[in-house]
Amino acid sequence: MTRWLLRLMTELSSRKFVSRMTGRFAKSSLSRRWIPRFAAMYNIPVEEAEKDISEYRSLNDFFTRRLKPGRRPVDGSPDALVSPVDAVVTGCGPIQDGMMLQIKGQDYTIEELLHGSPRIAQYRRGFFWVLYLSPTDYHRIHVPCAGEIVESEHIPGKVYPVNEFGLTSMRRVLSRNERLVTYIRNEVGEVAVVKVGALNVSSIKYVEPRPVRPNRGDELAYFEFGSTIVLLTEDGTFRPRPDLKVGSKVRMGEKLGTLATGN
Repeated sequence: MTRWLLRLMTELSSRKFVSRMTGRFAKSSLSRRWIPRFAAMYNIPVEEAEKDISEYRSLNDFFTRRLKPGRRPVDGSPDALVSPVDAVVTGCGPIQDGMMLQIKGQDYTIEELLHGSPRIAQYRRGFFWVLYLSPTDYHRIHVPCAGEIVESEHIPGKVYPVNEFGLTSMRRVLSRNERLVTYIRNEVGEVAVVKVGALNVSSIKYVEPRPVRPNRGDELAYFEFGSTIVLLTEDGTFRPRPDLKVGSKVRMGEKLGTLATGN
């Protein structure tokens, strides 16, 4: 009964106007007084922030903060695919005939995640990562590999939570929520960076100017409040690190595995 009630409440609250209201407050000067309390509540390492905590104009300004130079070194291996975010791995594994299996007990199809894109055929036997960002995490999204951005797509949708409750109790939230997808062509294939919106996320923003031929680790976008990245690699182009698994914590710039043909 309790789970059913929570699901119903989430369904009713997962409307865009709720996120817009939350976003307006977070961007207002009134929210500034909440920054120290927010940082303490989530144990955010404020010493990593680019500016002193008193210099941020709003809660959103603090939440989308940049870090001091050198705080997230990017793996220098020429064939590395790196994590685009600070996150916990909530799903990973080979894509099996277009299916991402057992993400918190649910299966997803590449077709629904990518909204029927003609690029689906390239990923039917690739590899996937689901990377969840909590409020504690740094929320800027970086480029996982050097290459050329060949397409970007906005997919409208809901704003269900993508935390433990959302992924386990709601029906396939990763493919029902609003998404921004960036396709990056690298030397051995293509990578899809799927940015998934969430409850109380007022928006997902690209950095300006938008990169066209970014280097690994360059800024790509940022979340306004916590969400999830789904990272897909093309068929036969990726070999994962064997020590990473569901529950592992990764940092932006940390190597997830190797990009190479013939895997």
